Formats: sequence, C-alpha cells, structure tokens
Amino acid sequence: MSEGVPERARLARFDDTERMLHWVNAGLFSVLIATGAVLYVGQLSALVGRRELVRLLHVVAGLLLPLPLLVARLGRGRAALVADLRRLSRFDAGDRRWLRSLGREKQVRHGKFHPGQKLNAAFTLGVIAVMFMTGSIMHWFRFFPVDWRTGATFVHDWLAITFAVVLLGHLRMAMKDGEARRGMREGWVTRAWARRHHPRWYEEETGVASVAAGPAGAGAGSGVPDHAPELEAEPRLAAPGQELPLGDRTPLAQPAPGHE
Repeated sequence: MSEGVPERARLARFDDTERMLHWVNAGLFSVLIATGAVLYVGQLSALVGRRELVRLLHVVAGLLLPLPLLVARLGRGRAALVADLRRLSRFDAGDRRWLRSLGREKQVRHGKFHPGQKLNAAFTLGVIAVMFMTGSIMHWFRFFPVDWRTGATFVHDWLAITFAVVLLGHLRMAMKDGEARRGMREGWVTRAWARRHHPRWYEEETGVASVAAGPAGAGAGSGVPDHAPELEAEPRLAAPGQELPLGDRTPLAQPAPGHE
C-alpha cells in the first residue's frame, strides 16, 4: 500500500525514537505477560517447566521496563517525543466533553491524540511505575515487612490482570484501523485519514483548515477508504472574498487560524 500513496499525500505522525520506544515497550510487556502467566497459572507452569528461568526473565524484563522511556526522553532525538508527551498529558474542553459523553459526542474535533489514547498513555505510565515498585518489593522481599510484601503481591497480581485486559482492548482497536497501525509501523499516515480522524492536528501540521462532510469521525465506517485517491489531494485554498463559480464543486478551504 505504501508504494501507491504519493509523498504529497502523506503526513508524518511518529518519528524513529517514538516508534522504537513503542515497539521496545511492546516487547517487554509481552515478555512480562507471558512469563507472568506461566508463574501465576499452575497448569502453564507445569507445561513450560524451567520455573527459575521464567522467573529470571520476568524480573529482568520488569527491571528494564522504565529504561526505554528514560533513554528516549533524555536522548538526542527526544524533541518529537517530548512534544507528544505534552499533548498526551493535556485534556482540553473537547476531550472532557467526549469523556463525559462516554464517547457518544461526535462533534469533538480531535487533535493528534484521541482522549482514549491519552487515558491509555496515562494508565500505561502508571502501570510501569506501580509494577516496578511492587515487583521490586516482591523480589527483594527480605528488606520489607510482611504486610508490605502481602500488599505488593495483591496490587501486582491484580494490576497485571487489569493491564492485560486493557491491552487486549488496545490491540482490538488497533486491528480495526490499518492507518493507525501504519503510523506506528512506518511513521506516516495519509492526509485524508488525518483530516478525517484528527482534524485539529491536520490543521496544525498543514496550515489548511480541514474540510469535513459531517461531524468529526463521521467518515469512519462510511465505506470510503482513508487512502482513496480523491481524498489525498490538498483542498484548494480560497482567496479572500473568492466565491465558487456556479457548477464548481471543488472544495475550498480557508487557512487555519494562525497560518494566514
């Protein structure tokens, strides 16, 4: 599909640092879930065997979990990551309205990140911190009182189960959106997809007001693919005071605020 989409129809979404961070974290979480399941479920433990090796893999992956984010955050290629972390940490009025409606509000024009993505990012960051702390107490148990160890085990186990359920939901959503997957896999999406699903981000990046046929997100499930050639070209800019001639149905777009 990549070869069939011209460069002018693409919009950069994630850089190399962000994609590397995502996939390294995905790998570490996969190891943690797999080894944790073997350690927690007796039937799996009996089937796999080598319990001490599995435990060692689980501990090493857990200790490494905060490292990719720290390296990416402090590394030379951190500019895009820092900007996106700032976006993820801010919920605007539209996000709050969407959340209050439990996702039923269709008029919200999303920025680069959907409110659900912001919640997922905050939850994942919290999981990394809490699992690291509780896992450390469980591993170096001799330095902590019994009630700490008991509490840490309870929180660690139930948070791991909760995270696994949330992860399944995340994967389900990703499998339904090939463009979103390509953004994380190859670093770019089509401008049509950005204009349809993240109109405010599209305007920020291009300086062109998004042209929507209906409420934000209305294009999803409309039957028109996000990579449809007729949607890839940039809307023609209307000069001040320009009017469409009769019969001319070419969409006109006004410059986004701040880009006049």
